[in-house]
Amino acid sequence: MVLWSASLPAAYLLRLEGQWVPYLSDIGILVLAAIPLIGLIIYFGGLNRQSWHNISIRDLIRLSYAAIVFAAFFIPAAVFSGDLIFIPLSIPVISTLLAFFFLGGARILARLWHEHTEKRHIKKSKHPAKRVLIIGAGAAGNLLVKEMYRHPGVRMKPIGFLDDDPNKQREIYMGVPVVGMIDDLPRQVEEKNIDIVLIAMPAAPGRIIRQVVDMAKGVDVEFQIMPGLYELMSGKFNITQLREVDVQDLLRRDHVEMDFESISGYIREKVIMVTGAGGSIGSEIVRQITRCDPKKILLLGRGENSIFKIENECIQLFPGIEFVSLITDVKDFDSLEKNFIQHRPQVVFHAAAHKHVSLMENNPEQAVLNNVGGTRNMVNLALKYRVERFVNISSDKSVNPTSVMGASKRVAEYVVEWASCQAERGQEFVSVRFGNVLGSRGSVVPLFKQQIDNGGPITITHPDMTRYFMTIPEASQLVIQAGGLGGNGSVYVLDMGDPVRITDLANDLIRLSGLRPGEDIKIEYTGIRPGEKMFEELLTDEESTTATRHAKIFSARTSGLPKEGFEVLLEGLFEKTFRHDETAIREQLKLIIPAYEYSFVKVSS
Repeated sequence: MVLWSASLPAAYLLRLEGQWVPYLSDIGILVLAAIPLIGLIIYFGGLNRQSWHNISIRDLIRLSYAAIVFAAFFIPAAVFSGDLIFIPLSIPVISTLLAFFFLGGARILARLWHEHTEKRHIKKSKHPAKRVLIIGAGAAGNLLVKEMYRHPGVRMKPIGFLDDDPNKQREIYMGVPVVGMIDDLPRQVEEKNIDIVLIAMPAAPGRIIRQVVDMAKGVDVEFQIMPGLYELMSGKFNITQLREVDVQDLLRRDHVEMDFESISGYIREKVIMVTGAGGSIGSEIVRQITRCDPKKILLLGRGENSIFKIENECIQLFPGIEFVSLITDVKDFDSLEKNFIQHRPQVVFHAAAHKHVSLMENNPEQAVLNNVGGTRNMVNLALKYRVERFVNISSDKSVNPTSVMGASKRVAEYVVEWASCQAERGQEFVSVRFGNVLGSRGSVVPLFKQQIDNGGPITITHPDMTRYFMTIPEASQLVIQAGGLGGNGSVYVLDMGDPVRITDLANDLIRLSGLRPGEDIKIEYTGIRPGEKMFEELLTDEESTTATRHAKIFSARTSGLPKEGFEVLLEGLFEKTFRHDETAIREQLKLIIPAYEYSFVKVSS
C-alpha cells in the first residue's frame, strides 16, 4: 500500500519537474482517494499473498495486470476531474509505471537478498555445494537451474549444460553456459571437477539415457535423473523429485502426446467406474482420468487396503472431484448391481483380473470365475444400465494362449465383443491388449530388485526369453486414449515397441545397483514353467491390424469370437468350473479357443 501510494506523488514530482508544492493539497486528496482502490486491487488480485523471495515472471505479469486495472480507473478520473483537482493526463500513465517499478523492484530485491543470504549461509557451512553438470539445455534443464537458484539449501551449483542441439552450443541459459555435446561428458567432468551429473531430458528415449549412464559410470561420477514425461504430467516438478536412474528410464520410449480432445469428450462431467482400482494399472487410470474433469470416480475393488490407499491419495491431490470407494468383488453380481443402481456409472474401465500365470495354472477355476465370470457380470450390468463406454483391459498372453490365465483373458475379450453385439445405440464395448508393465505388482522388476537386495541369485527361466514392456503411466494413458477411439467391438493393440530379453533386463538392474553381473550377483536359469512362452505375441495368426488416429494404438481386424453357440460354450465352461474339474476346464477352453495349447502340470509359483 505504501509503495503503490508513493507512486502518485512521485509521478507529480517527475511531471512538474519540482514545481509540485502549489499542488500539495491536490496530491494529498488524490492519495487518500486512491488508497481504497489500491487496497481492493491488492486484495482481489492476490498480491498480498505473493511470496517475495520466490517471485517469478508469472507473479510480475499478475502485478502488471493489477497496475493496468488501476490505470483503467485512474485515467477517466483525470479526464473528468475538471477544476475539482489538478490531475495532468500524463499522471495516470507515469504513476502506473512507477507503481509496477516500485512493487516489482521490491519483490526482486527481496528475492535477491534471500538468495544472497542462503548462499552466504552455505559458504559458511562445512558442506560445500556440489558442482553440477546438467544433461539437456531445454525447458526441463532450465527448470532445474531455476529450482537450484530458488532453493540454495540443496547445495547444488550449476556449472554447465551438455546438449546435442547444435543451435544451443555456446549459448547461456539463466547464467549457465552450454559447454558441449553429450559425448563430451567424460571430458567436462574431468575439466570442471564435476561432482554430480543431472539428466534433465524427460522425453528422451531410453537409448540416450543409457548412453549418459554408461559415460557417467565410466568416469565414476554420481548421477541422477528428473522423472520421465509421463511422471511429470501427473504433478508439478520440484528439485526433491530428482532420483536415481531406474531400469524404466533405460527402457523409455519416444513420447507421443495424448489427444485430450477425444478423451475429455467421453470422460468430462461423467461418472467413471474403475474396477481393480487399487491395482497398479487401475490406480494409475484413476490418477490419469482426474485430468479430464470427471464428475465422480467410483473406486471398485475387493482389497480394502489398496482401495483405502488410492482413495486417500486422490482426495488429497484432487479435492474438486468426488471419489467413492466400493469394496466389491467382480464375481459378486448382486453387490455389483447395487452399485450400478446407486451410482449409475457412464464409463467403465475394467481392470480387475487375476494375472499371475503360475498361480492361475494351479487354480484354473479361479481364473475362469474372476477373469471370465467377473467380466461377464460387468458387461451384463453395463448393458442393462446403459453404460456409454466399456473398456476392458486385456493382455498379450491372450494371444495364442498356452496358459490358463492367457486363455481366460482371451475368453474375456470374447465376452466384451459378444456384449458389443447386444449393445444399444450410444453404447460401445472395446478391449485393449498390451504386454508387461514395468513396476506393476508381481512383475519381474520388483522381484529382481528383491533378489539383488538379498545378495542374489536372480532366477530366470530361460536365457533367451523375451517380453514386451511399457511403464505404468504410459500403459494407463494409452488405455484411456483407446477408450476415446470408440469402435464398438474393437480389440485395440498398443504399440509395445521392441521386445526385451529378460536376461538383459536383469543385467541392467544389477549394474544400476552398483554391482557386477556374474560376479557380485549371479543369474540362474531354472527352466520354462508350464503355461509360459519364450516370447509373447500381440496378434493371433488370423489377426492383422489397421492404424488408428493415434500413433501407438492399432485395431485388430478379427478376434476369433465363435460365431455360433458362444453362450452355450460359456455356460459349459462355468458348469465345469463349478465342478472343480481342472482337466475339463482346460478342454472347454480349448473348445472356445482352438489355438489354446496346454499341458496340465502343477507348477510352483
